[in-house]
Amino acid sequence: MTPEFKDYYAILGVTRTATEDEIKKAFRKLARQYHPDVAKDKKNAEEKFKQINEAYEVVGNPENRKKYDTLGANWNQTDHGMPPRRPSQRRRGAGGADDYEVKMGGTGFSDFFEQFFGQRGGFRNGGYSPYGEEDSGLSKGADIEGDLQVSLEEVFQGAIRSISLRRVNSTTGAEETHTFKVRIPAGVQDGQRIRVAGKGEEGMGGISGDLYLTVRMAPHPDFQLRGTDLTSQVDIAPWEAVLGTTVSVPTLDGPVTVRIPEGTQSGQQLRVRGKGLPKSGGERGDLYISLEIQVPKQVTPEEKAAWEELAKASKFNPRA
Repeated sequence: MTPEFKDYYAILGVTRTATEDEIKKAFRKLARQYHPDVAKDKKNAEEKFKQINEAYEVVGNPENRKKYDTLGANWNQTDHGMPPRRPSQRRRGAGGADDYEVKMGGTGFSDFFEQFFGQRGGFRNGGYSPYGEEDSGLSKGADIEGDLQVSLEEVFQGAIRSISLRRVNSTTGAEETHTFKVRIPAGVQDGQRIRVAGKGEEGMGGISGDLYLTVRMAPHPDFQLRGTDLTSQVDIAPWEAVLGTTVSVPTLDGPVTVRIPEGTQSGQQLRVRGKGLPKSGGERGDLYISLEIQVPKQVTPEEKAAWEELAKASKFNPRA
């Protein structure tokens, strides 16, 4: 079945001509609004959150956005701009049976995304492989490869994900769905593969192949990933930069108070030890906070007068 086209711009509430900054701001606003940890209707919020992440994965990535824009909403009516069906999504069944397609659920990606931007349904070695003696008639089933989108919260805490495989039985012709649990270990890294033994294709009288899920980190509204370290941005007022202050900063395991030193410069980074992602051996990475000085766009007459007095009194010259 042809997957339904996803209007990722509409999901994010932006126009097709939106800038990267506008797309990023829209994503961050919606991601905070529909994050399952804060939303009241958690079931609907979780589905909405997945859609928002997927949309940003495409239009927030210049390469994916270009491909998506070329594709167009009429992708199913013409071959122009449409990538061919992935050969790895289909294969010939045992004994020369008709091709059948493997579909995967619970990965965090829609069928539309997987059709054009993922690698779901891949088969290693192209099919059955010999197992045991050559004349035994035994063969190991093909391995299946797919993508698994995980959140930073899942990486931080570890998680159990329910995954389903839908495929047509090459013998009966009926569609079958197999559901099972996959453990996402704490500290798993982007690009790492999770092996689920025996969940690939059934062998011909032999053992089943395996399922390999490649981890893809979901974008986060507050943090960016750098190995096991996290980075984030904190906005401060000009007087806070000059005089110093303390601010509350979010982390994956709750807010912490951070001291902003006097004379802080815009773009300066502060390091919060042990507030990143888990490392091997029980340690954790760090959180790096980039401080950005924000200037008020509008001021009251009283505020303007105060700034004018400050300008007269100050001997500071940033161009000296």
